[in-house]
Amino acid sequence: MKLLIGSRERPAGWESFDIEPGPTVDHAGDCKDLSRFAAGSVETIYASHVLEHIRFADIVPTLAEWHRVLQPGGTIMVNVPDLNILSQIYVSPKLQGEEKFKVVSMIFGGQGDPHDFHYMGYDLETLAFCLYQAGFRDMARVEDFGLFDDTSTMKFHGIAISLNVRPTKPV
Repeated sequence: MKLLIGSRERPAGWESFDIEPGPTVDHAGDCKDLSRFAAGSVETIYASHVLEHIRFADIVPTLAEWHRVLQPGGTIMVNVPDLNILSQIYVSPKLQGEEKFKVVSMIFGGQGDPHDFHYMGYDLETLAFCLYQAGFRDMARVEDFGLFDDTSTMKFHGIAISLNVRPTKPV
């Protein structure tokens, strides 16, 4: 099984998991709890702009849960807003007014619903630390995953704002 976490889309060959139920959501629930899936039952996990919505104290346990359901040698593809990039954009003297608020919403969430708040910001070092703590290895940063047209390829003024990594579960 290939599991798409945090999306209401369901591309062919994937099952979707989202906190809100919907017609294209195969599994509704909190991504911190994947107990409905057996250990080693998932081949690939894709989570686009999900981890920043999880409280800091829950990050490593959540990633450990994802690690548990992943097959040995399996991969997760995860992306988050890149706090380094967004901070650089924010302090740019060229950025003013409404555009500053757009950057702030990318850092802290759009806050349009109870689930759209960001509790954590990541750069490569902090994200890698959390992933390693959960048991993942072979951290690879990638430009994009080439799977879906989603936030992993989002740009602001021509600058990619997502941190995309592809760690694996050791065999």
